[in-house]
Amino acid sequence: MPSFMVLRNASHVRTASPFESFGPAAAAAPAAPEPKVELHANIPTQQASAIAREANVAAVARPMPIVLIKPLNVGAAAAAANTAWGIPAVKADTSRFTGDGVVVAVLDTGIDKTHPAFAGVDIVEKDFTGSGNGDQHGHGTHCAGTIFGRDVNGTRIGIARGVKKALIGKVLGATGGGGSDMIFSGIQWALEQGAQVISMSLGFDFPGAVKASEDGGMPTEPSVSAALEAYRSNLRFFDALMAMVRAKAAFGDTAVIVAAAGNESQRPAFTIAASLPAAAEGVVSVAAVGQGAKLGIAGFSNTMAQVAGPGVDILSAKPGGGLQTMSGTSMACPHVAGVAALWWESLRTSGQQRASANLVANKLLGEARTDVLDATVGPDDRGTGIVTAPQ
Repeated sequence: MPSFMVLRNASHVRTASPFESFGPAAAAAPAAPEPKVELHANIPTQQASAIAREANVAAVARPMPIVLIKPLNVGAAAAAANTAWGIPAVKADTSRFTGDGVVVAVLDTGIDKTHPAFAGVDIVEKDFTGSGNGDQHGHGTHCAGTIFGRDVNGTRIGIARGVKKALIGKVLGATGGGGSDMIFSGIQWALEQGAQVISMSLGFDFPGAVKASEDGGMPTEPSVSAALEAYRSNLRFFDALMAMVRAKAAFGDTAVIVAAAGNESQRPAFTIAASLPAAAEGVVSVAAVGQGAKLGIAGFSNTMAQVAGPGVDILSAKPGGGLQTMSGTSMACPHVAGVAALWWESLRTSGQQRASANLVANKLLGEARTDVLDATVGPDDRGTGIVTAPQ
């Protein structure tokens, strides 16, 4: 029997004594939406349908595979350059803000918390894969280094070097795979722990869902149909979760959620649009640009992103110590997450208005630049432009 994810609004749950009515409370103050993700394993579809009709249930979906947005190989010359060019590209090098006081979450393959780049950072780890904390892959360590890594042997790699607390949700295993139930549970955990920025360089694996059904003996046509329905229900699940996150902002701080657009395009032959989670309503989706006299769109970068970040030949932390260079929208995403942390600090310390996730997202989109981009890079490629740190 299949498994189902259930998204509830936990603020709707009330308790009562055996003799108390569950009728509406008199003059009850509105409560902040509290997303609660549950996994119901091996239940009949009819039972899942009954759960979907319960009053506090916002969405129900079957888990589907997720994978990291696989970084691309770089040449020896790029790896030997030993400069993190993305930091000046987003003007983090001239910003007076460091991300001090901002809580950042990275949902990825985990982290090597012993790396010198993370010295002095309070790292809270949570494993959702069953494989244990730590980073046996390297992707998560690299992404975290770009967001808040300290200097390594005199080389700057981090955008927001003043971040003192980081939440590391391991939602992808050593091979870079996981399930959508893991990412939804990771987002819930990060929100409960007070994250103000959540960075995700991962994507929903539609081909993997089709193959899993085929490997189980299902013909191709129904396998594609089942994967399509799972993708559609996961999109609705994500949209429902994001609606609750946005509504929660009216009651206090919540998180800016940033996701990589994906690396499936092969310019000039063809382009592919961003998929989940970058395609979900309310998620800041990120394209990748590369170096040049004018920054150009990376050939692999998916379209329909909202903003762009440096994503080609990016230098950051390597598990076990030292640095390595990777390329991908996976590398662009943490640049945007780091800049988001700088904007949180800037708005909080300005004294002009209450800092909020909505304001930070507006700054990411509204302060993005296009003057440094190649004229051939259109809005479908880069959204509003390359993100810019507060000065």
